[in-house]
Parts: sequence; structure tokens; C-alpha cells
Amino acid sequence: MPNSSETNRTLRTSGIVVGVVAVAVVAFGLSMRAHSSKNLIDWTAEQAITTVAVVSPAKSDANRVLELPGRFEAFATAPIYARVPGYLKSWQVDIGAVVHAGQVLGEIETPDLDQQLLQARADMESAKANLGLSESTLKRMHSLLASKVISQQEYENRASDFEAKQAQYQSTKANFERLQVNKRFARITAPFDGIVTERNTDIGALINIGSSASPPLFTISDASKLRLYVNVPQSYSSAIKIGAEANITVPEHQGKTYTAIVAASSGAIDAGTSTARLQLTLENAAGELLPGSYARVRFAIQSAGQALSIPASALIFNAAGLQVATVGKDSKVALKPISITRDLGKSLEINGLLAQDKVIDNPPDGITNGEAVSIKTAKEQS
Repeated sequence: MPNSSETNRTLRTSGIVVGVVAVAVVAFGLSMRAHSSKNLIDWTAEQAITTVAVVSPAKSDANRVLELPGRFEAFATAPIYARVPGYLKSWQVDIGAVVHAGQVLGEIETPDLDQQLLQARADMESAKANLGLSESTLKRMHSLLASKVISQQEYENRASDFEAKQAQYQSTKANFERLQVNKRFARITAPFDGIVTERNTDIGALINIGSSASPPLFTISDASKLRLYVNVPQSYSSAIKIGAEANITVPEHQGKTYTAIVAASSGAIDAGTSTARLQLTLENAAGELLPGSYARVRFAIQSAGQALSIPASALIFNAAGLQVATVGKDSKVALKPISITRDLGKSLEINGLLAQDKVIDNPPDGITNGEAVSIKTAKEQS
């Protein structure tokens, strides 16, 4: 049997071994816990950094086509109002009718004017008779003056009466001729060759002397030549010159292109829309294009250099204006102000960027200057 000293030694050795193992287990556990905590901290820090997708500004061709909406107007349009009151006696043309200058469109019955004419004629004839009597009397007075039967004063009085009668006759004659001229306006005529685009009256309608407060009786438009009005953005206003050509398309004639010439410019930028108004002209002898209709106008624009375009989704609009967010070499955000030169729908041609800039697409709300970001890989973006 082993003695007690050996037994105690064995127990101490076993205790030491157990203690060392326990310390090692605790140390290993603490080490693993510290490592897990560090990984958690690192993961949390990584998650706090925003991951973004970036795009590079695309280069556009220097020779571009600027497409804008336009609206046709007749080269000449005349709303026709009545010059005399009365009732519409008849009308000879309806909307869509082709008319020529001087052609009768309608006729107004003018009972009041007719009575005024009768009265004016009677006044004129009366004044003419009085003038004749005064003239013959003056001639007799002249012979009596030569024989000294009457005084010079009597003769001059008679001469003054003759002049007054002559002035009265001229006044009544002028009034009669004025009413005659007005009577001619009872026949409504076309001022030029064109098409009737409106008829706002009918037989028996009460006709008042025209004004802008009431619709015109007829409207005549000359559509053999058309004006086309286009609002051009300020950035392109200097690139389109008088005399330049534009290609025109309309929805009702698919596949057909018309040519118009820039005839005039407003010469000013509208403060509300930042556009300049251009007037183009084009021939329309066949009548295929209608005044008031919509058109697409395409201008060929030559730029001094290549323009850059970005997706519309990259745009930021806030109190600072139009901006885009770019990512620098230090992986930090830099907000850059830009201006739009052309809106292409899904993409925008802009000024204010360089071709090598990395632009954040769909930037998150609240992104700020100097904010650290992580760029998605090409695989992640796809």
C-alpha cells in the first residue's frame, strides 16, 4: 500500500493539472469572446457605411438633334365683325368653305340704317334747294348792288348766307355719303383668299356692331402658308439662326417629313420658362397641315464639344438647387452643382461635371458632403 506522502503528492499534482486546464479553458473563452466582439464592432461599422452604385457621365455626339414641340398657326387670320347693326338676312358660306377676296359671306338687313339714309337724303336735298335759292338770290343782289339799289352791307349779308347754305349742304352730303358707305358693310365680304374656320351666326340673329366682347360672325384663315411657333431652351437659343431649316413631323401623317425655315425670333428669353420663341414658316399649298395642330420640330445642332449625359435618377434637387453626388478617390461624397442643357427623358445632358467623375445613381436621401460611402462592385450593380 502506498504511504500517505505519495498519496498527497499525487493529489497535488492532479490539482495543479486541473487548475492549469481550467485557466487555459477560461483564457480561451475570454479570447474567443474578445474576437467575436471585435468582429461585431467591425461588422457594425461596415453596415454604417452607405453602399452606393456609381455611373460615369456618357459622352454625347457633338452633332445632335434638338426635338421640341410646336404649334401651327395660319399665316393670316381675320375675325370678321359687323360694322352695322341689324339682323342677319342670309349667309352664303359655312365652315371649311374656300373663299376668295371680296366674296360675299353673308348679308345684314338694316332697317334702322335704311331710315337714316332716307332722312339723310332728304336733309341733303333740302340743303341743296336752300343753297340753290341762296345762290340765285345772291346773283340778283349782285346786279342790284351794281345799280346801287341795295347797300354793300345787304349784299355781304346775302353772301354770308350763301356760304352758310353751302357749308350746310356739304355737311348733309357728307353725312349721306357716310351712311352710304356704312350700308355697303351690310354685305359681309372676305378680306383675302382663305378658308372659313368659324361661323358664329345664323339667319335672323340680332347683329350688333362688333367688339372683342362678342364672337366674330366669321373667321377667315389663310392656311396656304403656315407659321410654326416653337419655344427653344435658353441654352440652345443662340445655336439656331434665322434661315436655319427644321424637319417637321405630325401625328396624322406618320412617316412623312416637312421642311420649315426659321423666319423670326422673339430676341428675348421668357423669365417664366427660360425659353426664346421662334417663328418658322412653311408652305402648305396642299392643305395637309391644319392651323392649331401639334407638331414635332427637329433642329440639327452643332456643339463646340461633346456634351455629357447622366441618368435622370442621379439628379438631386434641394435648397441648393440642382446637384449630383460624386465619389472621390478617398471614397467620400462630393456634391457638385450642375445645369441641364437638354432633357432626354431618362437621361439629361448637363454642364458641371468631368468625364472621369463617378456619379452616384439613385443617391439616398440626406446624403452630405464628406460622407464616407462604399461603392458597389460591378457584380453587385448588375
